[in-house]
Amino acid sequence: MKSLIKKSTLVLSTALLLVACGGKETKKATTAVQTTSKTKQLNIEKPQLTFGFIKLTDMAPLAIAKEKGFFEDEGLFVSVEAQSNWKNVLDRVIDGQLDGSHMLAGQPIAAGAGFGRQAKLVTPFSMDLNGNGITVSNDVWSKMKPNVPKDGAGKPIHPIKADALKPVITEYKNSGKAFKMGMVFPVSTHNYEIRYWLAAAGIHPGMYTKENVQGQIDAEVLLSVTPPPQMPATLEAGTIYGYCVGEPWNQQAVFKGIGVPVVTNYDIWKNNPEKVFVMTEKFVKENPNTAIAVTKALIRAGKWLDKPENRKEAVKILSMSQYVGAPEAVLANSMTGTFEFEKGDKREMEDFNVFYKYNATYPFYSDGIWFLTQMRRWGQIPDAKSADWYTSTIKDIYRPDIWKKAATLLVEEGNIPATDIPATDGYKPATADFIDGTTYDAKDPIGYINSFKIGNKDKK
Repeated sequence: MKSLIKKSTLVLSTALLLVACGGKETKKATTAVQTTSKTKQLNIEKPQLTFGFIKLTDMAPLAIAKEKGFFEDEGLFVSVEAQSNWKNVLDRVIDGQLDGSHMLAGQPIAAGAGFGRQAKLVTPFSMDLNGNGITVSNDVWSKMKPNVPKDGAGKPIHPIKADALKPVITEYKNSGKAFKMGMVFPVSTHNYEIRYWLAAAGIHPGMYTKENVQGQIDAEVLLSVTPPPQMPATLEAGTIYGYCVGEPWNQQAVFKGIGVPVVTNYDIWKNNPEKVFVMTEKFVKENPNTAIAVTKALIRAGKWLDKPENRKEAVKILSMSQYVGAPEAVLANSMTGTFEFEKGDKREMEDFNVFYKYNATYPFYSDGIWFLTQMRRWGQIPDAKSADWYTSTIKDIYRPDIWKKAATLLVEEGNIPATDIPATDGYKPATADFIDGTTYDAKDPIGYINSFKIGNKDKK
């Protein structure tokens, strides 16, 4: 609201000054008022909204849409509130305490696919690509490092595969220690990424069953849930020996000198989807224009974030206590095009955080189906499903129709170019951009599940 008042005050002051200088300038003043905002406001059903988020860098579109006035341009007055953990986020959206939230991509999918709490949730907006890393303790890294190939200068060659971790796990096991690692939630990208990374090296990360929802059956690495902001402290306490999490909590481990990030999810799956913005199906049906307006503001925020000249300002905003609240130096490590691995080993990584380019904001069906394949692979979906089931399930949850309505209006307003609307059936082309080179084709989900040595197998 403050930014709207400032804009109005500035325009009004200018208009009064010009009128005072003579009648000839009155027409110019009127033009200035009319061109202050290009936004064509919809008939908003619910202007007062409360959205949730977890303190992670990838909540940035929400913070930017609020701080840069994009929500206000749409006639929306939004409160953005930090939540304690991902379960709380899910419950509060389902129960109507939040109108929408920054959420793990797997959460609305699991809610519609039969794992965990059931609800009809939808996402019209993908918040980002990439943004996660896997960090290990200093002790684990000291044992991994001799197994990692080096370049001519003696620096580790990236990406580092979990093959380098395998003998370390054996050493821990022989000394009577179970090898424990953290991830943020059972249906998080982080859970599937760390499982993918481990399994690609032949390390079994454990299975889920109807009776055992811990996901540790036959596990060589015991994965457990730790809320993102608590990851560094849990690592430092020795409760876990490594973790997969989003920023800034990998860089925080480097900053504190307690751990070393060994791989990013860009290297596990290049330009993978990460978080989504989620509302209930009921909210969208009752407030269709509001849902479109929210999506418009978030698309604009993503576009603003992907301009390199805006990243420093974004870091300042995210460092505010009401958002991520981490030091600017920690946030800047990944948000300004670099990523620090071993302390002092800072590397260029332009696409570590992507908020707009590569059609990052579009909710592709193929992205959602990948999560469903991993839920089936590891037993969270306990029974085999037909290929058609994967398609129909995701089409109830991922809503590119809402995104397209929002984007079309933004084109008409001149806020984005028409070329930024992808010509797509909702599926990305098949890709082998994974750390193990396996090809993923969303139109053949069962073939994809069966391509792995570790995990469930289904009949076509």
